[in-house]
Amino acid sequence: MSTAPRTPSRTPSDASPGPSAAAPRVPARPPRVPPTARTLAARAAGGALRVFLVLAGLFWLLPTLGLLISSFLSPTALNDGGWWQVLTAPSRLTADNYERLLANETVTGSLIDTAAIAVPATLLVLALGAFAGYAFAWMEFPGRDWLFLVVVALLVVPVQVALIPVSELFGSIGLFETTAGVVLFHTAFGLPFAVFLLRNFFAEIPRELLEAARLDGAGELRLFTRVVLPLGGPAIASLGIFQFLWVWNDMLVALVFADSAHPPVTVALQQQVRQFGNNIDVLAPGAFLSMVVPLVVFFAFQRQFVSGVMAGAIK
Repeated sequence: MSTAPRTPSRTPSDASPGPSAAAPRVPARPPRVPPTARTLAARAAGGALRVFLVLAGLFWLLPTLGLLISSFLSPTALNDGGWWQVLTAPSRLTADNYERLLANETVTGSLIDTAAIAVPATLLVLALGAFAGYAFAWMEFPGRDWLFLVVVALLVVPVQVALIPVSELFGSIGLFETTAGVVLFHTAFGLPFAVFLLRNFFAEIPRELLEAARLDGAGELRLFTRVVLPLGGPAIASLGIFQFLWVWNDMLVALVFADSAHPPVTVALQQQVRQFGNNIDVLAPGAFLSMVVPLVVFFAFQRQFVSGVMAGAIK
């Protein structure tokens, strides 16, 4: 006798969910911006920013460009109009001004005298500041913190306050109106900032690195030259650029302490203005040459300068 196949019994879990068990509805998301439109907006914003930065840079360099063009214009052409006249009459440009400048021994000699002051003053500040910064950062000696506070306090002393007492001091020891006196003055006033900057930079070097070098038998001098100086290269380069630009463009200290027979370029150009008010054919190229040297130094060490600034900002 055959029996009908049994149908499997349905369990409650196999039953289809009813209306009460329905899944919750997900709220509708706002429509997405197409990637192409977002990319185009970002590119447009970046392009507008680049255009703005280029225009700002050109506006900033406009006086330098005007000085450069004026240095190639004759006094007659400058009296007829401004430097922008070369846009319609470029044939008025001439190199006669630079020929007269090279024939002016006062201005050409002042460039050499300025270099004789700026280079030693920069190297002395870098060397002494690096040694002092390392000592304040990693060497233990009595009164270190108090002495560093004195160095920091010297940052607020203005140059004008020291002109009269230092003049009397230099006059008594025979350094007044000498190149050595100007170099010593710039070195003394550049050291507080150099020590402050390099000490803070050297203090961020990991202590474990220095201790590992000491375990390998490195003394303080070897540790300073082989470990600290290479790591502090960006900060030292930034400090060197600041110090060189400050000494090269200085006029007050040079006007007081420099030898009147061998003045720096800033004083030499000031004397040309005072004695020959219309001597524009010498003043324009001389001023441009005095500006070119700091620009060359800055662009030559631009990468080290940016690295030092970024390292100081990060630390």
